[in-house]
Amino acid sequence: RSRFLPVKKTSDLLLVMSNLYTLDHGSLMMSPKRMFPSTPLVKLGENNFKNVSAFLSRFGSIPDLLELDHITVSGDVTFGRGVSLRGTVIIIANHGDRIDIPAGAILENKIVSGNLRILDH
Repeated sequence: RSRFLPVKKTSDLLLVMSNLYTLDHGSLMMSPKRMFPSTPLVKLGENNFKNVSAFLSRFGSIPDLLELDHITVSGDVTFGRGVSLRGTVIIIANHGDRIDIPAGAILENKIVSGNLRILDH
């Protein structure tokens, strides 16, 4: 998979844009900082992450995925800058609710559900 990484869905795009990969002479290589040779399982909700512009609008910056095993995101979820995702992370915003993951947050083996808004004052 180092020579050619197909990007068919935004979940693939998240992996390719993350710090999991480095560009080496035109080839994407798995970061040597990743402890596991496999890529994380990424499931992004179809409604809010389906197209590239909607996907990009949900990230202040692409999260740190070096220690991620699995992420599932569903519903109206946004990520602040400098977020780190580790282990298994499940984030589910129910219909009509919104979850904002704050800048600098570290989520390790967490389930986040319901409604979480953090507003600047």
